[in-house]
Amino acid sequence: MAAKILIVTGDAAESLEVLYPYQRLREEGYEVHIAAPTAKRLRFVVHDFEEGFDTYTEKPGYSWPADLAFSDVEPGAYVALVIPGGRAPEYLRNDPELRKLLKAFFDADKPVAQICHGPLLTAAIGGLSGRRVTAYPALELDVQAAGASFQDTEVVVDGTLVSARAWPDHSAWMREFLTVLRAKAPVT
Repeated sequence: MAAKILIVTGDAAESLEVLYPYQRLREEGYEVHIAAPTAKRLRFVVHDFEEGFDTYTEKPGYSWPADLAFSDVEPGAYVALVIPGGRAPEYLRNDPELRKLLKAFFDADKPVAQICHGPLLTAAIGGLSGRRVTAYPALELDVQAAGASFQDTEVVVDGTLVSARAWPDHSAWMREFLTVLRAKAPVT
């Protein structure tokens, strides 16, 4: 039986930040489940960087089914967690079921990969305090307010927490996360 990894997300997540780790981790031999507030078909978005815009642009992206609701997740069944970005973390951080899940992963020191706006979720449970992380650069002040040291680089590894800025950093992000996974939770 393959080791299982959980991706937590919702509507308005960045398409690439959900689907790239989903497919890459499956390719590596892990069983990957997507959890959301409810088990439904999620609607993702595409964030792009266009000349002349001060920030990213947003367009409709892929839709994808969530395998289960946050309330149905048994954290002990999973060896690691992935937290994609996009706008989803903005509202998901208010979900008490998700905060319980996140806390269980951090309390057990399981590998966690977060990207872009994902650190908004770990900040909501105090999971950034005393850590070194990266995130979408506009979150620098949020990350610092949560007690972390912000580093504007493609990937930062702090123990079992692996963070990246945004989808252009995917290769470095997954390379480092897989290094942590192979050490802490290898495919069985």
